[in-house]
Amino acid sequence: MSIFRSHRHDERGDVPGWVMITVMSAGLVAIITAAAGPQLRSILNQALSAVGG
Repeated sequence: MSIFRSHRHDERGDVPGWVMITVMSAGLVAIITAAAGPQLRSILNQALSAVGG
């Protein structure tokens, strides 16, 4: 029974590490979106108007 418990504990992984990576990734996306949002929106609008018109 102790073999199963130790194996089960090993499957848990590094949860705090994954949480930190996820939070940092979300923060980077938010920063990049805030900084480059207007430029990206302009590029998208130009591309859509070129295709549609």
